[in-house]
Amino acid sequence: MGDVINLNKVRKARARSEREKEAGANRIRFGRTKAEKTRDRQERGRADRDLDGSRLDGPKPDDPR
Repeated sequence: MGDVINLNKVRKARARSEREKEAGANRIRFGRTKAEKTRDRQERGRADRDLDGSRLDGPKPDDPR
């Protein structure tokens, strides 16, 4: 006679391994280090400051003056 297996455990183990595979793929696709995020945030801030510094003051196109 064959071994008795708990189908619930097999089903849960299969689901767990599929979630782990998906998590690994997501880490590769979306994962960035804290240093990379900080550097990008600083670069974005610097670009915004440079753009605001180049802005010409004057009436806006939809200003009724």
